[in-house]
Amino acid sequence: MKSSSNNRWHKTLVVALALLLLSFPAVWAQGIDVSKYQGKINWTKVVKSKKVKFVYIRATEGATIRDGYYKTNVKAARKAGLLVGSYHVYSSKTTAYQQFANFKSMVSKKNQDLIPVLDIEGHHSGRLYMGRVDKLLELMEKEYGVKPMIYTSEKVYREHFATRKYSKYHIFVAKYEGYPEIRFTLWQHSRTGRVRGIAGDVDLDKFHTKHSLSDIRMPRPRKKNATTQAAASLTTAVETDSTEQ
Repeated sequence: MKSSSNNRWHKTLVVALALLLLSFPAVWAQGIDVSKYQGKINWTKVVKSKKVKFVYIRATEGATIRDGYYKTNVKAARKAGLLVGSYHVYSSKTTAYQQFANFKSMVSKKNQDLIPVLDIEGHHSGRLYMGRVDKLLELMEKEYGVKPMIYTSEKVYREHFATRKYSKYHIFVAKYEGYPEIRFTLWQHSRTGRVRGIAGDVDLDKFHTKHSLSDIRMPRPRKKNATTQAAASLTTAVETDSTEQ
């Protein structure tokens, strides 16, 4: 009787857990984001942990701050086989042009696997100058050929980004207790994650079930077709011939 009772209890628990999982939106941990605060990272061990498929690396902040580990992290993470993207931490103290110049000086388009991220921290709530934000988003899109993803809190999102104007931007939300109540592509669900190869805490990121890595990959350069190439060659030949005459 005792054994039968235990079996029934076990089956009830399994069913309850299954129902709980089915009721919770399907998301899973696939990425991390790092900065100088993680110190020296052993990217080979990170990859071998099989917990991480991509990483966002802090490049810059404001007009002058540059992450001293950025270039080393980008090179080593990509060499280890991870998809890499870069983020800029927004500042309310400097212009969009100054911040963009700082980011561009560090982030080469050819070294980016993932779309850039504009990080707007929660402390900007209630005092965000959207003219500057819009200009910075515009400059980043023009340079990298794709709309940046916006990282922020639920509160800042509701105050400034919950409009049709920003509906085509991917949202990277930071929330550490409970499931996000806004639309999102990526969810930074923990600041205290642990991954082999990284000493101490690291941010952990999940995709929403409706999104995947393909949504945040950098667009591939368009290849010129044969007709376009032939036309370009003909134009060059004509221009050269005219110059020589």
